[in-house]
Formats: sequence, structure tokens, C-alpha cells
Amino acid sequence: MSRFDETPRADLGIAAAAALMGAAGVTLAAVAAHRVPTPAMATAAQMLMVHAVAVLAVAAWAVRSVKSGGWWRAAARMMLLGVALFAGDIALKGFEVGQLFPMAAPIGGSLTILAWVLVAVAAAVEWRRS
Repeated sequence: MSRFDETPRADLGIAAAAALMGAAGVTLAAVAAHRVPTPAMATAAQMLMVHAVAVLAVAAWAVRSVKSGGWWRAAARMMLLGVALFAGDIALKGFEVGQLFPMAAPIGGSLTILAWVLVAVAAAVEWRRS
């Protein structure tokens, strides 16, 4: 039996959210290619797809980590939220239906940057404790 056999439900939820984020990215890529050919829509699609894979990787580190899993989980959750705000706001503007709320895209982008910094912190904590 490995640690992966005892994966906490929270980590499975992160993985499920990342999978849905990836699916949304592929959907937006199709929309950008066939219906709303704007660079902004393609950017939103790319952000969703790239970060879906990143969140899965970060979640895998959380499951693997005995000592710093909380840091990894915080980074994964922040990345999910940041990219959802960023891409969601850009997509709504691309569809010309409004926006999530004022400053949603910059807040989402900032959260995504902070999430990557948290990944670095999680790795440093893991390295230091190993």
C-alpha cells in the first residue's frame, strides 16, 4: 500500500477541479479557434490548460509530502482560484457578456503569481525538512 492509496478527499477535490479547469481550457481553445477569434480568448484557454497540469503536479506533491503537504495544497488551491478568476473574467469579456467583478483578471493574475511563489516555498520547506 502506498501513500497514494490513502489520498485525502481534499486532494481528490483539487485534482477534480484541475481536470474541469483543463476541460474548460480545451473548450475555450475551440471557441477561440472557431467562434470568438480574439487573442484574449486564446490566452484564457492557454492559462487554463497549462495551469490544470500544474495544479495536478502540485497536488501530487501534496499527497507525496509527509512534512509540507499543507504548503503544496495551499499553492494548488490558490492557483485554481487565481486562474479561474483570470480566465473567467477574460472569457466573459470575450463573449461580451460583462465581467466577473471589477479587477477580477488582475486579482486572479496576482493570485496565480503568488501561487507559484507558494510552490517555491513548499519546495523549500520540503527540502529543508528532508
